[in-house]
Amino acid sequence: MTVIDVWMQHPTTLFLGQPIFESLRRWTGRRDIAAPPLAATVAAMDQAGVGLGLAAAWHGPQGVWISNDEVAGFVREFPGRFRGLAAVDLARPMEAVRELRRCVRSLGFVGLRIVPWLWGLPPDDRRYYPLYAECVELDVPVCLQVGHTGPLMSSEPGRPIPYLEHVALEFPELRIVAGHVGVPWTQEMLSLAAKFPNLFIDTSAYKLARLPGDFTDFMRGHGARKVMFGTNYPMLTATECLAGLAGLGLGEEATESFLAGNARRVFRLTDG
Repeated sequence: MTVIDVWMQHPTTLFLGQPIFESLRRWTGRRDIAAPPLAATVAAMDQAGVGLGLAAAWHGPQGVWISNDEVAGFVREFPGRFRGLAAVDLARPMEAVRELRRCVRSLGFVGLRIVPWLWGLPPDDRRYYPLYAECVELDVPVCLQVGHTGPLMSSEPGRPIPYLEHVALEFPELRIVAGHVGVPWTQEMLSLAAKFPNLFIDTSAYKLARLPGDFTDFMRGHGARKVMFGTNYPMLTATECLAGLAGLGLGEEATESFLAGNARRVFRLTDG
């Protein structure tokens, strides 16, 4: 079975060296801030059977850490192994909309990723709304982080209720993928995923063996078509994350949906 990783990035040296990630370096014990070759990222994917990674660009108030054009270069270097997720400048709304449009129409990207804690803005802030509307027009999902933050930044923008609920209510056509599970507001996140047809969750930043019990119950039941696999590579590798797969108690159909099928459907993937 081909696995799809919906939340990962191939890191640049600029990205790895950001002071904001010091807490993650401390937790993981990974201190090297030299960017690995792209082949090393592909090898880590191969080790775990990940056939396709949705590689994200990174843009925050401080500037670009991984550019959209760099991500497009990763896709070209290893055809069929990556698809791009765009990042844009929320402070310049029209430029952001045009860049998102370029990424999808010209570069073949399959979605937009915004990290709310990086901007200090909850997802229902007015600066997101032109991008949500454009995602609907382009028929691509928006990927957002929910839950507490690993970096030493405020977790408040990651609260699912009320912020993410407002977005789902006001943009019912928008496909939303909420990354990082939602701890400590897991029940809020699960309730929204159950409530809204176009709201999904990915398991990035969590080893599967460490998922909360109510979350795995949701995956085994009526949430089988609502949850996707993600790693947050290079913080965690797919091998580390997938080690707990058997313990989830998913059936064959739910396992395929979690590892690949839901991602194919939500991101409109024709390969991987």
